[in-house]
Amino acid sequence: MHIHKSLNMGKELRVIISGGGTGGHIFPAVSIANAIKGKHPDAKILFVGALGRMEMQRVPAAGYEIKGLPICGFDRKNPLKNFKVLFKIWQSQRMAKQILKEFKPMVAVGVGGYASGPTLNKAAAMGIPCLIQEQNSYAGVTNKLLAKKAAKICVAYEGMERFFPAEKIIMTGNPVRQNVLETPLSQEAARESFGLDPQKKTILLVGGSLGARTINESVLQHLDMVEGAGVQFIWQTGKYYHAAILEQLKAHAPMPMLKVTDFISDMGAAYRAADLVISRAGASSISEFCLIGKPVILVPSPNVAEDHQTKNAMALVNKEAALYVKDSEAPATLLKLAVETVKDSAKLASLSAHILKLGLKNSADVIAEEVIKLANQSSL
Repeated sequence: MHIHKSLNMGKELRVIISGGGTGGHIFPAVSIANAIKGKHPDAKILFVGALGRMEMQRVPAAGYEIKGLPICGFDRKNPLKNFKVLFKIWQSQRMAKQILKEFKPMVAVGVGGYASGPTLNKAAAMGIPCLIQEQNSYAGVTNKLLAKKAAKICVAYEGMERFFPAEKIIMTGNPVRQNVLETPLSQEAARESFGLDPQKKTILLVGGSLGARTINESVLQHLDMVEGAGVQFIWQTGKYYHAAILEQLKAHAPMPMLKVTDFISDMGAAYRAADLVISRAGASSISEFCLIGKPVILVPSPNVAEDHQTKNAMALVNKEAALYVKDSEAPATLLKLAVETVKDSAKLASLSAHILKLGLKNSADVIAEEVIKLANQSSL
């Protein structure tokens, strides 16, 4: 076990973690907080999020206090509304300053998303050391702006000196969900838990929540192929589409090789059951595939800021660590490619070997170490 230097003069560790907006930002933030607590159980950790976004529920559910700022993004379609946005940014800066003064953190962590902008800007102006964590292979606007002020920048992809000062970058990887890595089930038992044949090749389709539409269409347009392929499928439709899809399937003969569900709570079991996964190309999903060495076909979501997901996907495709299908082409080609790939054992083995090389273990712990080092340097 690593013995930690106690903090300067026995001061208690006080950390602010800011950001959110999507699960891809919130999950790493909570993992980093948990890792800090693991090393310093009496640490005081406060989250700062954006009012009305999902962190305001998710963070308290994980056992941490959160304060919300009234910040939102610029309206590109209706520029007149941006006076209101500018006012909210000004308000958020003032509130962030107040929160920092009252909480007195020794270090501030930003994970991307609206709220991390004003929080880390004010922290840097007050002389609080800042660390940012960039999950994607293409840096977000907020993190690019904050990079000049940050002391350390934790990244998950090579080549990030395109966006950030090279001397500040640490390659840490993205924290991933522990239950994905630690499933006790064998592949056969995992398939049985979904009511499927324990011996048959299995494809898992996960499209996120609202991002699931294209992947869902790719299945619905080829139900005959699903039925005749000689393989089986676990299909997470997303809650939004589930009822309509079940209605459509009623018109079709029963398909025992197709397990349809709106939401999979145990992703560890689903990944273990699958020989091949079809997924969007969000940074946190990709980090999970790298650590478990899972062959994957990525269908990047086109409606994501700066087309992050395509860039994430190509970083793997260029290393022969994943296959890629463009969103607009998926309904026509995705299912056929998936069925061909899942039957090609050599291809699966090669994808698995290549993607495993990209996984970075213990990311949350490594990032927590850096946060604690910065707190030790803090003069506050």
